[in-house]
Amino acid sequence: MSLPSMIATTALAIAVLSATTSTEAVAESFIGRQTPTLVSDRMTPEALWAMGRIGTVAPNSAGTHAVYSVSYYSVPENKSHSVLYLLDLKSKKSEQLTTSTKSESGAVWVRIGNEERIIYLSSESGSSQLWSMKSDGTDRKQISHESDDVLDFLFSPNGKRVILVKEVPQHTAISPKEVDLPKATGMVINDLMYKHWDQYVTTAPHPFLANFDGDKVIVAKDLLEGEPFESPMMPFGGNEQLAWSPNSQQIAYTCRKKVGRDYATSTDSDIFLYDITSGITRNLCKPEGWKAPSATDFTRSLQYQAVNLSKIDANVGYDINPQFSPDGKYIAWSSMERDGYESDRARLCVYDLKTGKKSYVTETFDSGVDGFVWAPDGKQLFFVGVWHGKANLHVTNLKGNLRQITNEQADYSLIAPLNGGKQLLAKRHSMAAADEIFLVDTKTGRPAQLTEENKYFYDNLSWGEVKERWTKTTDGKEMLSWVIYPPHFDPAKKYPTLLFCEGGPQSPVSQFWSYRWNFQIMAAQGYIVIAPNRRGLPGFGQEWLEEISGDYTGQCMQDYLSAIDDIANEPYVDRERLGAVGASFGGFSVYWLAGNHNKRFKAFIAHDGIYNTQQQYTETEELWFANWDMGAAPWHKNAEGQQQKVFRTSPHLYVDRWDTPILCIHGQKDFRIEYTQAESAFTAAKLRGVPAQLLLFPDENHWVLRPQNGILWQRTFFRWLDRYLKQS
Repeated sequence: MSLPSMIATTALAIAVLSATTSTEAVAESFIGRQTPTLVSDRMTPEALWAMGRIGTVAPNSAGTHAVYSVSYYSVPENKSHSVLYLLDLKSKKSEQLTTSTKSESGAVWVRIGNEERIIYLSSESGSSQLWSMKSDGTDRKQISHESDDVLDFLFSPNGKRVILVKEVPQHTAISPKEVDLPKATGMVINDLMYKHWDQYVTTAPHPFLANFDGDKVIVAKDLLEGEPFESPMMPFGGNEQLAWSPNSQQIAYTCRKKVGRDYATSTDSDIFLYDITSGITRNLCKPEGWKAPSATDFTRSLQYQAVNLSKIDANVGYDINPQFSPDGKYIAWSSMERDGYESDRARLCVYDLKTGKKSYVTETFDSGVDGFVWAPDGKQLFFVGVWHGKANLHVTNLKGNLRQITNEQADYSLIAPLNGGKQLLAKRHSMAAADEIFLVDTKTGRPAQLTEENKYFYDNLSWGEVKERWTKTTDGKEMLSWVIYPPHFDPAKKYPTLLFCEGGPQSPVSQFWSYRWNFQIMAAQGYIVIAPNRRGLPGFGQEWLEEISGDYTGQCMQDYLSAIDDIANEPYVDRERLGAVGASFGGFSVYWLAGNHNKRFKAFIAHDGIYNTQQQYTETEELWFANWDMGAAPWHKNAEGQQQKVFRTSPHLYVDRWDTPILCIHGQKDFRIEYTQAESAFTAAKLRGVPAQLLLFPDENHWVLRPQNGILWQRTFFRWLDRYLKQS
């Protein structure tokens, strides 16, 4: 379970591991683009991990070139490496700029004197610092010399200032170590949010204002000095949560100024505006003197909804990712209406800096805004939004008049407008292709592909076809599923088939590409995959989205069964060889289906899933999620003296019906859903005499990020499925 904008596109950690001997350090090797010998035309785990992964992209001011990063992974060395490339946007030619064994990332263009140089992060000096180089990769210089790591950065438009993101000590939940007990490992915990995602919270990221003279970066001020808050917000926030005004005199930043229990039970983040000259900070989301209702374990969101927000003009949900208009008259940001509801519809809010008036310019789009940029004229905003399982490009003016730009079976992410807004630089991926860089005509929607990072794999592997399939649900509605067919599909044959259960629980089954839950590798192993956009997913209207809240085991589960029953009617599907797989809420779904599938399935795989909802409520760290989705704490009863439905129908209550082999997978650093859930499910299955296996990763979180762990995950996944769905 995580922020939707982040689950739709799977985050990739750059975990560079060092190796030493007792006498000397082992020389690091350069990891670059790979063209491994392929044993067949079918995708394998090793081939998948050999593919390059395009990261950040930044165009220069003239719109003629872009610098972008690509991460490569070495399975034998169990580490990754990120390099920078220069892309000529006209000729489409790419040139590798960096050849260091240290990773480089986050590159942007900054004008220094008469020259536009590339600024990037590198650990070349032993810690993560800012470096500068010419556009051809020469004349590399270190320009920041902080005593600690620089996590991220954002230059001002005039190039004379920069925001550095660095960690500062934070001890609101965990007491500082006893100075005379430096080897003690115990933690004294005083409040909630002592852990988040995969780490214990002893530091917080802060934005530091720094000056840049063209040669060195000198820190001037911590914008949150003395405040125990975080900006960007953990665990996924980056410099998209910060913004410079066009005149380089103001900084907008995202912050949830809460700690402990208040933080754990609220999604109420705000946009703050800091004026460099006066040193004054003001909150753009709340009226002066605003005070939030006090929190309890389950009523915060209900209290907020009871407030007449239209009278006080207070934004109480997620407000994130500010961007100034090119003329500096407005700030736009992504805004959710309700507190405690992290999957609420993300609206595009435009704030008039002169009048203080807010307007919402995507109200006629009945889905969320996933990313946006201003048009150069400041009269329009381009944005990405999911509709019917595809994340396409759209544009709105300041009056809220919308137009869809692209209509493709793909997912886009925006980078920047070019050529006066006539073109958009963007990344695009699908269930059949990883990210590549594209240039899109904003009038016609026509895309032009600029990079071919993984051409070797596309040319030498066979790919499964991806098709739409619409199914009638048990309540008479139409549901979209994506069906992925094996390479060389023969409709005269019968195939084992997998039901994919989505996580989130409100993340879209759009045209996503994953390096773990990859549909092409599943199809390459001879499986048909059906991935339904069941109840609770965005892109089908707000009513469809919200039917899952408080009802994890209702219509959404019936939608799963409708999807698998429908595809099973096809002559090429073997009804006797059906499996169900999923992670996070998808893992919960698998655990629940294990006791409620009426012998449809012959194998289950649950990754990082909730097995016991009562246990989950007090184990997870972001309690706003549990409060909203589960309705209340498990010790609160309704008028009839019953618990909320989510607790009354928890998967662990149906173990007496389990009769199908199940593989449970979990990361022991997963604080969103603790690994004890998988251990409990595995133990229950074994005690019931049900064939079961447990795959634990001591060093992984809610995802699996290390190369050799990734290969082990894939091998274990398919060995389990093959054992029960292929062997006669």
